Amino acid sequence: MTASRLSLWQAAWVIARRDMRAILFSKAFLLFLLGPVFFGGISLGAGMLGAKAAGSAEPPRLAVILSPQETTDLRRAYAELSPLVDLPIVEAVRAEDAPDPRALLTDKTRNFGAVLTGSLAAPRLTGTADQIERWRGRVALLAARAQGDSATYPEIALDPTSTSVASARTAQTGTATAGITLLFLLTMLLAGMVLSNLVEEKANKIIEILAAAIPMDAVFVGKLFAMLGVSFVGLAVWGAIAGVAILLGGAAIPALVAPAVGWPLFVALFVVYFALAYLLIGSIFLTVGSMAATVRDVQTLSMPATIAQLAVFFLATFAMTDIGSPMELFACIFPLSSPYAMVGRAAQSAALWPHLLALVWQVMWVAIFVRIGARLFRRKVMKSGPAGRKPKRKRAPAA
Repeated sequence: MTASRLSLWQAAWVIARRDMRAILFSKAFLLFLLGPVFFGGISLGAGMLGAKAAGSAEPPRLAVILSPQETTDLRRAYAELSPLVDLPIVEAVRAEDAPDPRALLTDKTRNFGAVLTGSLAAPRLTGTADQIERWRGRVALLAARAQGDSATYPEIALDPTSTSVASARTAQTGTATAGITLLFLLTMLLAGMVLSNLVEEKANKIIEILAAAIPMDAVFVGKLFAMLGVSFVGLAVWGAIAGVAILLGGAAIPALVAPAVGWPLFVALFVVYFALAYLLIGSIFLTVGSMAATVRDVQTLSMPATIAQLAVFFLATFAMTDIGSPMELFACIFPLSSPYAMVGRAAQSAALWPHLLALVWQVMWVAIFVRIGARLFRRKVMKSGPAGRKPKRKRAPAA
């Protein structure tokens, strides 16, 4: 069977297999495997960004279960002191609605960091150890002001718990930030590799040889999926190394808080979202590469795509601090930021149906991007290289 009789997908498989073999035994793949080293450096900056994002998230509230009169007095004291002192937001809860204060802390529909019970003269604070210790003095100030005596602070009885929804959300923000940052790093590395590989083949006129035997649509699809296959090999290597490291020194490795959907499903969703994110941005970079004739042209044309990728990364990072907000919903819907935003959502929300909708939505956009990209690639790739330039006519010598 000759190459001209191959179907689109058969020809794409030929290109993908050829590129995978070439890349897996190249220095570029070694640099790709060293990606986690770069990730370690970027994590320092991402950690600062995550801390800022966590700080901008909805702050935990103080649930108040007191008598109606004491609740009114506490609210009055809060209104007087909140402009002057950094106090937790107070939210009154009826005693009949919350017979067990600990149940309030595990209610995922609310964001309570601690629960105040008892009375203003003998208050009791229930919450995680670090939270109630941090709020202890502020609650005593509120209780004293509510009783009309700011000089004598009541003794706060502490009732520590293992966790709360508020503390879990704050911790899961770190997991979400790490997942989004890793996704961004991998797509950046792969997009750069697929672009440089295309420019090199255009400079060596390999594209012209391929064009004589295989449709350009197949070359586009083959190159796109070849790099995706290379990334899966890299992920397998990293996963094996991480597994060995955990087995040998798991106790010494700082652990991320488990995501809301659980680690197995989170890893599976991450791999799928990574593949979709790469196919989207890879289609853009391959199309950009088809229009560039020189390395300088590549740098100029790829700059808008790189800026767009940075923009969606920052959008998803800040949107994840408020699940369900208009900004977060926009980040989940916008095609280029959707994979990032959904990784952040998987870390913080246990609901699975949004992922089913998001996957269908993203697959549809991948098909659109690949189709448009392949069409532009076919039209532009042979016109942008040396062979596509019209030779300059030599002027005839003057008589």
